[in-house]
Amino acid sequence: MSAVKLPDGKELPIEPGDRAKDVAERIGPRLRRDAVVAKLDGKLVDLDAPVEDGEEFEVVTRDSPEGLYVLRHSTAHAMAQAILELYPGSKLTIGPPVEGGFYYDIEVAGRVTDEDLPRIEERMREIVKRDLPIYREEVSKAEAEALYRDNPYKLELIRDLKEGEVSIYRQGEFFDLCRGPHVESTGKLGAFKLQNIAGAYWRGDEKNPMLTRIYGTAWPTEKELKSYLRRLEEAKARDHRKLGKDLNLFTFSPDVGAGIPLFLPKGEMLRHLMEDFVREVQTKHGYEHVWTGHLVNERLYAKSGHLEHYEDAMFPPMKDGETSYRLKPMNCPSHMTLFNSRAHSYRDLPIRYAEFATLYRYEKSGELSGLTRVRSLTQDDAHIFCTEDQVQEEFARALEIIREVLGTYEFTDYRVRLSLRDPDSKKYISDEEKWERAEEALRSALDAAGIPYEPVRGEAAFYGPKADFMAKDVLGREWQLSTIQVDFIQPGRLGCEYIGEDGQAHTPVLLHRAVTGTTERFMAVLIEHYAGAFPTWLSPVQAAIVPVADRHLEYARKVERELAGRGLRVEVDDSINTMQKKIRENARQKVPYILVVGDTEAEAGAVNVRPRGTKKQETQKIEEFAERVLAEVAAARGSNSDSSAGGV
Repeated sequence: MSAVKLPDGKELPIEPGDRAKDVAERIGPRLRRDAVVAKLDGKLVDLDAPVEDGEEFEVVTRDSPEGLYVLRHSTAHAMAQAILELYPGSKLTIGPPVEGGFYYDIEVAGRVTDEDLPRIEERMREIVKRDLPIYREEVSKAEAEALYRDNPYKLELIRDLKEGEVSIYRQGEFFDLCRGPHVESTGKLGAFKLQNIAGAYWRGDEKNPMLTRIYGTAWPTEKELKSYLRRLEEAKARDHRKLGKDLNLFTFSPDVGAGIPLFLPKGEMLRHLMEDFVREVQTKHGYEHVWTGHLVNERLYAKSGHLEHYEDAMFPPMKDGETSYRLKPMNCPSHMTLFNSRAHSYRDLPIRYAEFATLYRYEKSGELSGLTRVRSLTQDDAHIFCTEDQVQEEFARALEIIREVLGTYEFTDYRVRLSLRDPDSKKYISDEEKWERAEEALRSALDAAGIPYEPVRGEAAFYGPKADFMAKDVLGREWQLSTIQVDFIQPGRLGCEYIGEDGQAHTPVLLHRAVTGTTERFMAVLIEHYAGAFPTWLSPVQAAIVPVADRHLEYARKVERELAGRGLRVEVDDSINTMQKKIRENARQKVPYILVVGDTEAEAGAVNVRPRGTKKQETQKIEEFAERVLAEVAAARGSNSDSSAGGV
């Protein structure tokens, strides 16, 4: 008798003509009810797909990541159908699931605004009530082109497909070019909400037509949807763009240019504290800091391979006679040039260069977003030149730095994504043997460190594989922060050599390493992680001194001098506001401590301390308060803290 293999290793008999839904029903009615799609030999398929003898079979439910992906994909189709019904003549392009939901890019026949979203949602609910069966249809490329003869976007997609059958999914009068799989019917969709509208260029190219992108979210249940929307509201309140303005940290100006952030005094202090902390940790671990400027001869990037593989992200060249210069988009070629400026033997290795360098990347205007995607960015970059035998030890050292830094910033929940090359892609430097060695070296280093990781094809740098650290913030959102990359290719292209024990010249291995990535992006993450209420060691202003009346200003200045003399970052609020308003304003600025001083405090040489986030008040001597803050900073930064309240 024919049978399929279940995930627990057991075999389940099947009958001729059985489909995935029949097997799910045989396993159990409840599982059949919760099923969204199935897996046959690891591939997602519709529940209507036929099953065959010997296949590995697994039911995918709506509460699994893959099931949720399918649910969102099917909801995107329901939204597209609603658009076509409400705006006849609209042209569909692509509508994929994304983290948190889905979107669809559409050339709308008419005008759609955020005010129209409830109307579209209502039509989607009607489509759900119709409980339209969703089924797959295989057609030839010619038939698909005939279906979409009036849609140039779909025609372009069809013509990019390889020869063979093309799949179309239908639900009622609606059909869409799609690989699938999908839920069985529109009645199987869960809870959803349309969120906002944006513009998007076709295929992300600003030379192409601008389309209407409609974003939505979908969840298995109404309860999960409401929970997600609450998280979104919390995220909105933490938006670094809003808080950056409210807390006087940074600004943008069209006079300077899109994607170029300008940092106000408090923002610059925050940058300084962030960079100084990483510099301190790196120095402790044997890194030397260098500086390599902002402009680089274009020929260097031709040698390294960046000009061929990365030119789209570079600003155009600047000519000086026959020489072309580029604004520096990355540090590694410059650091390899530094390495080549001196002769090295195996005794010198490893050599660890670190730099807080401002880099320039020509991001598309539509992709710029606050501090998370900018054109002028500062990277906490480092490059380690070592022997192949030293890779594991240097990886462990870099890992220790990453753990120490992320832990201090209160990021403790993170995973590692092993980003590997896609052998079929042409975006990577071609050198099979070196790629294999690099990937094996990185896998071995991760295994030796006992770190679980998820391999992902196609995410490597063009010159080598990398381990990306994906950390979750307090809202559970995941950010790619730290990275360690293994490079067997670039050092040889740039002529990096050292003399080995055998007296012969050898090419070093290069490890690329960033702890927090870029200062700008990491600052955005921190602002949202802490909702602007930075820990005391990181706060640009640690204490605001509020005089009760103007006659207490002189004493307030004295307190400021004494605390600043101990290394605290303090400021006196000498505005014309009343005392109560000063207290409220400084609380809105999320200052860790507000120190109120009046007659009583002046007579006692003390301050009235009001910690952030509490109504508690207490009076302390100036010196006692200074010791309190210093102890708090030392506890937060551990062994990295010096005698000052943040190393400044």
